[in-house]
Amino acid sequence: MTASQQNTHDYPSANHKCDGVNSIHNCLYTEAAQELRTVRDLLRWSLSQFQRHQLIFGHGSDNAWDEAIYLILHGLHLPLDQLEPFLDARLTFSERQQVIQLIRRRCEERLPAAYITGEAWLQGFRFKVSPDCIIPRSPIAELLSTQLSPWVEDPFAIRSVLDVCTGSGCLAILAAYAFPEAHVDGVDISPAALAIAKENIEDHGLTERVCALQSDLYEAVANKSYDIIISNPPYVNEQSMQQLPAEYQHEPRLALAGGEDGMDLVRTIVKQAALHLNDGGVLILEIGHEYDHFCAAFPDLAPIWLSTATADDQILLLDKTQLLSLL
Repeated sequence: MTASQQNTHDYPSANHKCDGVNSIHNCLYTEAAQELRTVRDLLRWSLSQFQRHQLIFGHGSDNAWDEAIYLILHGLHLPLDQLEPFLDARLTFSERQQVIQLIRRRCEERLPAAYITGEAWLQGFRFKVSPDCIIPRSPIAELLSTQLSPWVEDPFAIRSVLDVCTGSGCLAILAAYAFPEAHVDGVDISPAALAIAKENIEDHGLTERVCALQSDLYEAVANKSYDIIISNPPYVNEQSMQQLPAEYQHEPRLALAGGEDGMDLVRTIVKQAALHLNDGGVLILEIGHEYDHFCAAFPDLAPIWLSTATADDQILLLDKTQLLSLL
């Protein structure tokens, strides 16, 4: 069978009669593969499909335009930061098929783009991902890109970092880049997520400085202490979990659900943090949109709330002195 015959077999001809919902959908994608010609055509068509399916964004991009560009360039094996030179480039039929299948999966399965491509980008770094781990997007990454300034005066003086609920290992890896003299432990209860974390650690050439450990929170590091603890734990309250858009429901519940008020794991992380911090150490904790629940759980704490370009009142800083009051 020739390549052209295979393409014809995969996509019905333009004269194919469309009966039923599934067949109509197939015909829409068949028509797109046959009629669209350029990257610009695919971009316009993809945006139309995203709008028609009313997709929700937030897993690396927060809008349809950026996500469509990403999927198109990824599908064509083109540099992800170079759209303009290729906008009017004509594509082969098989190239159009490849991109259209990516867009189809994004629309019909409501899969986040990262799970379709197997990668996510955070602060300019690429990380492998799978449905076994949450998609990297924590705003803690932005804070690490500035080496936690001004809260850390000398990044080279940081010798140890713990990342609790490390998932893909992205924050542990970014912490290693931020603090060049530090050893970083990333702990997670999920063996499947840790398998991805270990791949990422190896891909970034950090196996001598970053270690991924299976642990129920602090269990595997019970006798260790650190200069910095960072954590993006499961914190979504149960009511919000029930209302999550379809895209978010593809992520592991284990990585999202924080119990009735979202504080189930947060309580343990905060209350035991002092036991694992060196003198002068700090805890950097993400709690998302659970500000009210956190304040209710810890009414006597006065954390410093850290702002990023995308988040206010979602990340807090507590030093060891404050945390000792909880023991």
